[in-house]
Amino acid sequence: MEKVLPHSLFTDHDIYLFREGKHYKLYDKFGSHNAEVNGEKGVYFAVWAPFAKKVSVIGDFNNWNPETHHLFPRWDSSGIWEGFIPHLKWGDIYKYGIRSNKDILLEKGDPFALSWEQNVQASSVISTTWYEWSDENWLAERWKSNSLDAPISVYEMHLASWMRGVDDPERFFNYREIAERLVPYLKEMNFTHVEFMPVMEYPYDPSWGYQVTGFFAATSRFGSPQDLMFLINELHQNNIGVILDWVPSHFPGDANGLHYFDGTFLYEHEDPRKGFHPDWKSYIFNYGRPEVKSFLISNAMFWLDRYHADGLRVDAVTSMLHLDYSRNEGEWEPNIEGGNVNLEAKLFLQEFNTAVYKEFPDIMTIAEESSDFPMLTKPVHDGGIGFGMKWMMGWMHDTLKYFKEDPIGRKYLHNKITFASMYVYNENYMMPLSHDEVVHGKSSLIYKMPGDEWQKFANLRALYTYMFTHPGAKLLFMGDEFAQTNEWNFKVSLDWHLLEYPIHKGLQNFVKDLNTLYRTQTSLYENQFKRTGFEWVEANDSDNSIFIYLRKGSSEDDVLMIVLNLTPRVFEYKIGVNEGTNWEVILNSDDEKYGGSGVKAEIVDEEDDEWMFRPNAIILNLPALSGVVLKQKAVLKPKKKSIVSKISKSKSTPKLENKEISAVNKKVQPKTSPKEIKVENPKPKVSRLKKVITEAAPDLKKSTKKK
Repeated sequence: MEKVLPHSLFTDHDIYLFREGKHYKLYDKFGSHNAEVNGEKGVYFAVWAPFAKKVSVIGDFNNWNPETHHLFPRWDSSGIWEGFIPHLKWGDIYKYGIRSNKDILLEKGDPFALSWEQNVQASSVISTTWYEWSDENWLAERWKSNSLDAPISVYEMHLASWMRGVDDPERFFNYREIAERLVPYLKEMNFTHVEFMPVMEYPYDPSWGYQVTGFFAATSRFGSPQDLMFLINELHQNNIGVILDWVPSHFPGDANGLHYFDGTFLYEHEDPRKGFHPDWKSYIFNYGRPEVKSFLISNAMFWLDRYHADGLRVDAVTSMLHLDYSRNEGEWEPNIEGGNVNLEAKLFLQEFNTAVYKEFPDIMTIAEESSDFPMLTKPVHDGGIGFGMKWMMGWMHDTLKYFKEDPIGRKYLHNKITFASMYVYNENYMMPLSHDEVVHGKSSLIYKMPGDEWQKFANLRALYTYMFTHPGAKLLFMGDEFAQTNEWNFKVSLDWHLLEYPIHKGLQNFVKDLNTLYRTQTSLYENQFKRTGFEWVEANDSDNSIFIYLRKGSSEDDVLMIVLNLTPRVFEYKIGVNEGTNWEVILNSDDEKYGGSGVKAEIVDEEDDEWMFRPNAIILNLPALSGVVLKQKAVLKPKKKSIVSKISKSKSTPKLENKEISAVNKKVQPKTSPKEIKVENPKPKVSRLKKVITEAAPDLKKSTKKK
């Protein structure tokens, strides 16, 4: 085989932008590219290794000999090595043989490779991202689905453990098999978006994809780049947006990865106080090096450009922004201003958001950030970081703490529910119930709930009612929609056989209806990031654990009232309403079709009486452990009335009557589901989802581990 021929895809301007940290499409230049030189077809290679003595391409084609195919160093001191090798083709495997300045031979995968092998050697594969897309209509209208005044309900999932093959429970479905099952499922469940945990190539399954080695490669566990594109294309054709987890915060120390790439600390910071993550035993990018910034922002652009991703959820932003993250005193160095903010990481994130929104103004970037770092979702030109949204981690932790508590003690945690309204409009929030909350001994969501089995499900339905009617976008982790009982296990499929039990099926139907409610009631999303969209009616009735609030759309009469009763008692509850308003119940989480007791949520009386500082009142029959949604039907012209009101009537929110009726006592005798979960309602009709689920259920039932 002929040796390496001189060739370059780089212009002087490319080099200038790269060295300034402003080149955002490096994937067009670096890596392996099919080319033709002097009439011969082959592959062009380019890699950044500024401190290397020699760089060669090794592979099966030269018996992995590092001395036969040396790349040429560029004359401009950019640190780029490049060259053209004739006769190589798609599918050939390769690595870079990098001779360090200490004369150590390193065998490294291509940082820009489009595919990697799934084996110990983990070679890079000459590949392509060519694909004949047919999602033009989606892309043209995407801005509508990604707008902050649109409903955004995200289904978070891990591709390897969502559903496994029926022939072999150990076998992963490939991207195309997932598409066949996932697309109809998401449509049936009425989610607007799906979020994939990292699909970039990673070597270690227990990392769930968060230890990335191939930043530009779709993991070959599930097929080729084109197979992943097929999945995304199918989702787009069915009007479902795709959000990808993106990990610019750290990378593993694998020998063939980015760590110590050319024998020096190239991609990572040399100072371990800035360059090593003690929790994850991984390495932190050097955000102050311009070439690294170009690499990372180009990587973000790549997934938005080549894979048509509609958004990026940026992992571990808190660890990026704080020098003292997970470090004790003396283990970190303050910045030049004496503070704990990583100023280089802050600038990088600002430049990343500026760049991607300039190129793709209709996408969304979402920060996983657990601190109260200021102005995370404010524009960069106003001093913000520029994210479209951030995860509402405080809401998630407070809410779960409240719902874990036995109802008898909830009055002491009342503020865990009301506190979110104090800061919900400080940022653009997405409300997550994510994968992190159902692993590592934290238990599944259903088993976080207190009480007997009926009460657990009632609590979870009430929690979801609160979540889907609260301001902000929504995110629910796979399995939570039907009350997966086991903790999430990345090694096995979800327990789809649980849907054979009516109470699990009922919860799934409830989530489906909540998504429908969220998507069809404009008051729930038009002003979800504006203060005008929310109003408390009753926030102080801690003794009865009652919460009442309004959600408002742009129109004056577009109003919903949400009433949460988070005790196991039935109330007739007096609620203040505006004069001339009529109300009807449109959702009751205690409905029998959802596995509830069937206590009817209805307005039993109306009073021309001032209550809760409002001129009129309604009396609502309120089921136990329930969420009830009422819709304002009309606003009539106010009647003239005498200005006579009693202060005693305008004070807070005592119950009209406490019947102390337990909803559990109103049940029929149940069947029994796993872990002796009592199914309290008749088995509902099977939906179209059964077509998808029953494909996997028989074998899954045999293979799925139970607690």
